[in-house]
Amino acid sequence: MIRSTRKTLKRAGLAAAAALLFVSVAAGGGFAAAATTTSGEAVLAEQAGGLGSLVADYKTRSASRYTGDSWAPFAKALETATDVAADASATAPEVAAAKTALMSAAGELEAADEGTFQTITNNTFWNDTSGSPIYSQGGGVFKFGDTYYWYGVHYLGAESYRANPTQKYDNQVSFVSIPVYSSRDLVNWKFENRVATRSTPINNGATLGQAGWVGRLGVSYNENTGKYVLATQAYVGGGHGVLFLQGDSPTDTFDYAYFQTQITNSPTTGTGDQTVFTDDDGKDYLIFSNREGRSRAFVSKFRESDSLRLEPGAQIGQNSSGREGNAMFKLDGKYYHAASDLHGWNTSVNYVIESSSVQSGYSGEYVLAGTEMDYSHVTQTGFFVTVKGTKQNTVIYAGDRWADFAWNGIGYNQWVPITRTGARPQFHSMTQWQFNVTTGEWRVGPANNYILNPNIQADRIVVSQVRGWTNTGGGVTNVSPGANGSRFALQLGSGSAGVRQQITVPAGTYKLSTYAKTAGSVSGAQLSVTDATGATRTLSIPSSSGWTRRDSAEFQLAAGAATVNVRTSGGTLTVDDLALVKTSGDDPPPVGQRYEAETAPAVCQGTIDSNHAGFTGTGFCNASNAVGSYAQFTANAAAAGTTTLGVRFANGGSAARTANLIVNGSTVATVSFENTGGWTTWSTKSLTVSLNAGSNTIQLSPTVADGLPNIDHLNVGSA
Repeated sequence: MIRSTRKTLKRAGLAAAAALLFVSVAAGGGFAAAATTTSGEAVLAEQAGGLGSLVADYKTRSASRYTGDSWAPFAKALETATDVAADASATAPEVAAAKTALMSAAGELEAADEGTFQTITNNTFWNDTSGSPIYSQGGGVFKFGDTYYWYGVHYLGAESYRANPTQKYDNQVSFVSIPVYSSRDLVNWKFENRVATRSTPINNGATLGQAGWVGRLGVSYNENTGKYVLATQAYVGGGHGVLFLQGDSPTDTFDYAYFQTQITNSPTTGTGDQTVFTDDDGKDYLIFSNREGRSRAFVSKFRESDSLRLEPGAQIGQNSSGREGNAMFKLDGKYYHAASDLHGWNTSVNYVIESSSVQSGYSGEYVLAGTEMDYSHVTQTGFFVTVKGTKQNTVIYAGDRWADFAWNGIGYNQWVPITRTGARPQFHSMTQWQFNVTTGEWRVGPANNYILNPNIQADRIVVSQVRGWTNTGGGVTNVSPGANGSRFALQLGSGSAGVRQQITVPAGTYKLSTYAKTAGSVSGAQLSVTDATGATRTLSIPSSSGWTRRDSAEFQLAAGAATVNVRTSGGTLTVDDLALVKTSGDDPPPVGQRYEAETAPAVCQGTIDSNHAGFTGTGFCNASNAVGSYAQFTANAAAAGTTTLGVRFANGGSAARTANLIVNGSTVATVSFENTGGWTTWSTKSLTVSLNAGSNTIQLSPTVADGLPNIDHLNVGSA
């Protein structure tokens, strides 16, 4: 049940936990697991593989990275859990209670610094921290303790499509495994385990590999049993239902627990689509639609005693056209149920109903603002992650781009932020953005493409009005194939034709680009953008029988509304990969004093390099890869007191790099410099320190053999 960290621990019923670990009789509407171990053996196994592994993990945390008020209860819970894990006579309820207390305390840990913005890039295939492909669809991200865990399904077709995303792969939905990845920043994901595989035993002597379908899953934690319970949609032995697996830790190899074919009040067996939602009070719910027709939306609570049954579903919405991709998030005290059109894991707008109560009182349906122009960034609803930061709450929309691996763009997982704008939530479609998991803040990424549906992938059928673009005259359609193996491109002609798109941009320096080809006697072919002042910048497109990339020179745009136009006055113009990208960098101007790492009296125990673009000044500090090879700044303060430091850095390595922050000879904190996504992707780490009046030395001294990240500059009095 623990996912949100601000919750009340429920201790009642712990004495009965051992009896609930294994059941051997069939209950109404399902099939239960048979008892295979004694209760004593189960407790010992839990201590070794469950609580013990959590204790080992949490012992790697360092007190210097957290506030004292949050560290003290965590240290106490860790000490208790260590003792219980080592006690061979500990009972199952004692193990579960120790685990619950440890995770709750870990979830309440507060960082001593203000975190770092990490870059999320969409429209690409994602890799884990070891460089291997992330295969995770139809799942969810759940926070247990201080760590996020991402569960999903690895389908065979994902491998085919990633290897060659230039064609369709119909019906390649063979189940491979359910992998789990871990992260503490929601950007860098470490592969942990395959919690279930084709050989995982389920009911009636079958295995998951024999199931006709496995997908749409989520995981919850049960405080009474100390078990992590995975609930997935499954078709087993000719029957549809919800399959329950459980493990002793978030990354354990999960075992079969139960198969529930019928949820009371649903008109069908099984579910249409489903996700798992955990409320702030720790109660867990299955969000689902009925299987046939999918016209009704339900919320069903997991049984609190063991999370291995679903209680009667409460119908919260109905639409005769059907909805799929059912998922829920909570923002600023309101519950939002979102779903997509019912047409085969295809892209669409998101339809939302809202309420102040999780199981009743929902509003009529409306379209989630921001999903209209590009059909939710060319995705279907996947799941949501709510981050309660120190400065703001942000919901991450995790869209699923699959549609049976049907040639609908690059990348399976497309994540964007949702915030509340006025009375309703707002979807922010971006190709790249940056997120700070500590503060909950986000911002547009430096490589974001401001044009929506730029690859003409949203419609996925031939149309005469392309999604996100308004016809301004002449013949308009989408044609196949597009440039670089994509499925569709935008075609204008023959004769005079055009389309336009209205967007909003910040002030800055930009470039336009596209791939284009022409046919016939082309004249006046161009891509242009007109800003809020009425100034127009134009990229002329010459004749070319084959796909050719066209790029404009850099130009300035004023902040505000802008109109992108594609047009031709003759012949046929076909374009793809349209882009309007800001090139002037996105760092806000410094308010305080900036100290460059390459400028004396700064000291760099390494070399001053300039081979990775994006730095300020004339270079950056590339410190030697060794413990203690520091970067040091000498900064002046007008008066003694607390101030904010902003350390600008880039870390293109595979793991975070830690360093001691030493001010005037005293270590005041240990700072983690997370992976930024590349050596040319720069982030700013915000830190709060006390300085003396006058001159101060500020040193970053690495604690790992990899040394420091590349250090660009230090801002004093501004992050």
